[in-house]
Amino acid sequence: MKNLVFVLITITLFSCKKAITVEPPLPSETITDISYGTDPAQKMDVYLPAGRSSDSTKLMILVHGGGWNAGDKSDFTPNLSSLRLKFPNYAIANINYRLATVTSNHFPAQENDMKAAVEFLVEKSGDFNIAQKIVLVGASAGAHMAMLQAYKYSSPKIKAVVDFFGPTDMADLHNFYRPGSVNQNAIQILMNGSPNANSVLYEKSSSINYVTSQSSPTIIFHGTMDHVVPIAESISLSNKLSGIGVANELIPYPNVGHEVWPLPTMTEAFTKIDSFLKANVK
Repeated sequence: MKNLVFVLITITLFSCKKAITVEPPLPSETITDISYGTDPAQKMDVYLPAGRSSDSTKLMILVHGGGWNAGDKSDFTPNLSSLRLKFPNYAIANINYRLATVTSNHFPAQENDMKAAVEFLVEKSGDFNIAQKIVLVGASAGAHMAMLQAYKYSSPKIKAVVDFFGPTDMADLHNFYRPGSVNQNAIQILMNGSPNANSVLYEKSSSINYVTSQSSPTIIFHGTMDHVVPIAESISLSNKLSGIGVANELIPYPNVGHEVWPLPTMTEAFTKIDSFLKANVK
């Protein structure tokens, strides 16, 4: 009888042990032109790292610039390899959005697309095996949209924002330009008029108006010679964030404008971003 019991226990233990399987780490994966809406412009590319998990793999969302009426997700292509090497534990989503024209896609179409893209990625986080810990990275108009998403909407909570020379006050930006200039006319097309004619939209589209003590930590990069988005936009934002205790850094680059930044400058910026995210995104 004792021998029979021993045999049964041995068989049971062997069966349980055999049933335990270890899943291999997930391989890296790139998925291009995923639709997050019905418009042809509402597309994104997603780069998923190897070995990702829903517990530890954070998400970085890239938002291109171009004055809200131009640009493409491919604008980030020169920096993608460096970003993926610098942040190997992040998934990266690179989004497109509707661009404004004289007759269509006026603001807040771009804000709505930003929000829809974030919500889509949150919904898909289980399928992608990534965590709902999101960092937004934007350049110029893309930075404006990233900050607006982070400061204006409480859900999902954005863990941090990386702002490359983004506008923060749309009325101030409009008034910075020479009356009748191409840039001022473009703002008026985007916003359906001047600040005097459409003051409510200018207020609602300015991220600085939504800064609170609960706002996302923000790292800001701006060239002192920027004549498209003045560095005063970033200084005002940094001062407001600091005044209410929100973690932020403003890194000015002397003699750098609004154009494509040189590789050494971007390399240095990526190092600063890495340190900032390690300190503020847990």
